Amino acid sequence: MPKPRYAVAMAAKTAISADEYLHTSFPGTDQEYRDGELVERSVPDYLHARTQALLIFFFEAFRRKLSVFTCPELRVKMREGLYLIPDVAIFWPSQPENVPDSPPLIAIEVLSSDDRLSAVRAKLQEYRAWGVTHVWLVDPHSHRLYTCDAGLNEVTSFTVPELNLTVKPDDMFD
Repeated sequence: MPKPRYAVAMAAKTAISADEYLHTSFPGTDQEYRDGELVERSVPDYLHARTQALLIFFFEAFRRKLSVFTCPELRVKMREGLYLIPDVAIFWPSQPENVPDSPPLIAIEVLSSDDRLSAVRAKLQEYRAWGVTHVWLVDPHSHRLYTCDAGLNEVTSFTVPELNLTVKPDDMFD
């Protein structure tokens, strides 16, 4: 197995192989991979990071009882040539592989102030098309929650019937 490389983020499109991508570390925020090209992700701000941490703590509290596996910023293989990185992925009922190629139960994206909503919406739709049962968008700046089905639907809390859980705003916002 090749040793991981440390790459410098590039503004221009760069063609690399999926294997090279999987063995490369990027400074700062990890990058996603789309058909040979690296795709930069938004840099998380404080509210993004804090909300992500609270979501992780919430699900980790149920780790043993419900066999959930909470994974922040895990590269997932959605198809050959497409690797995305959900802010938080919840796998159930078994632990995922190092680079999962099966959908998690829940994929969560948390907005940062520099996110483009159109790009985030497209990513959420990709999760749905891949087979993720619960696709959520959290806006920590406005304390708004959205589920992604055919479109974005604002909700007051998230429910996970499979786990008999409800995630309320108080669970993820200070």
